[in-house]
Amino acid sequence: MSALVDRLVAQVLSLEVRLLACQARLSARTDPEALHELRTTVRRLRSLLRPLRGLPGVEQLEAASSRVGELTTPLRDREVLAAYLLKNGQPEAAQRRMAQMAKAYPAVATSPEVTQLLMILDAFPRFLRASQRQGLLKGLRKRIEKRLAKQWKKLDQALHDPAHDRHRLRLLIKRVRYGIDAYPELDRLPDAAMPRLKSAQGALGEWHDCFQWLARAEQEPDLHPCVAVWKTTMAKAEERADRVLDKLSDACFKS
Repeated sequence: MSALVDRLVAQVLSLEVRLLACQARLSARTDPEALHELRTTVRRLRSLLRPLRGLPGVEQLEAASSRVGELTTPLRDREVLAAYLLKNGQPEAAQRRMAQMAKAYPAVATSPEVTQLLMILDAFPRFLRASQRQGLLKGLRKRIEKRLAKQWKKLDQALHDPAHDRHRLRLLIKRVRYGIDAYPELDRLPDAAMPRLKSAQGALGEWHDCFQWLARAEQEPDLHPCVAVWKTTMAKAEERADRVLDKLSDACFKS
């Protein structure tokens, strides 16, 4: 038990250091990966917290993490789109969005959402240690294993639903992957799971980008030259995602 709590505290401190580094990089406006790394670090934190729900301090930290996610999602979408446009012969449309991002980066770094998350995160190891002293962490390993198993079961059910929603599947796959990353010593998945999950997430990510961009093109006329390509790419990504999901289902699930 003590070793698991020690590892939890170490992970929280490591994530805090990474978030502080991302904040500094965003303030400097020099780093095109800073926003993406901020978001993946927040996602790792949320995966670490999900099995700990009900413990002191977890709800506040989850809420603060969620607010940072909501703040940065549209900005990350714009960033990815700008990179695509630059690479695919639409420099003017790309530059317009990159100019917006140059202002957004320092605004994110000093935002109330990021400031509050760092403040709550800084106090969280003390909450964990206090919970440990009060005996609130008894059965913690079992609780985490149960939560990871529940996430896997949800993915199983979604995969075998004939009317499955690709948006939800993408989210469930991310949750399972990040859950395993957060608690690797509790991983009970088949050996084939991780590479299959990674492939499925990649295929669904490509589909998701096209889906988002086509919706944007209805409001943003400078995207119209890309619409035909995106429709084709989206159809191909759908087919690839379905094939990869079938392989995931066959390799990792008995149902």
